Amino acid sequence: MATSVLFMSMSLDGYIAGPNDEPANPGGDGFMRLHAWSYTLAGEFARPPGPAGAVIDEMNAVGAVLSGRRTAEQSGHWNGDHGGVPILVVSHRPADPSVSRYPLVSYVTDGIADAMARAKDAAGDKDVLVHGAYTAQRALAAGVLDELQIHQIPVLFGGGRRLFEVLPSRLELDVVRVIDTPEATHLRYRVRR
Repeated sequence: MATSVLFMSMSLDGYIAGPNDEPANPGGDGFMRLHAWSYTLAGEFARPPGPAGAVIDEMNAVGAVLSGRRTAEQSGHWNGDHGGVPILVVSHRPADPSVSRYPLVSYVTDGIADAMARAKDAAGDKDVLVHGAYTAQRALAAGVLDELQIHQIPVLFGGGRRLFEVLPSRLELDVVRVIDTPEATHLRYRVRR
């Protein structure tokens, strides 16, 4: 059975996007600093060597992606291809007609629990990669997010969009794994049920 995993890079002070995060500036000021651990000096995505590369391999071995609408739209729906797997976008409203050109992208308007069930079904025995702070918060509240893979970046943003801005209650986590690299500390947690 599929496991749902939030993969998210985050500053030490809890931000997943910098100040001025808006459609014209996706991710806000300094956003790429949060993802530098997975990019070359030329700005191209690349599998890092060593243990961080294993984290990228996990992220690329998923069977489906579940994203919030804002994240999907800011990423341009990943041009309709996120590693060749189904992309489910949880939203309160139907997709813009232009999304129909992406056969792997579908919008789910029946809520986070239904969207996650569909994503897990699509993923089979692989993980579901979860994108988006709002989506993660809603999935945690609904009890349908299984694990969190946080890439803790050694930087303080001081402002922007926080990953866990709103949670309905306290949640306990179990540490699954910690991988420390010079660029990031990769923390994997399981949500305690």
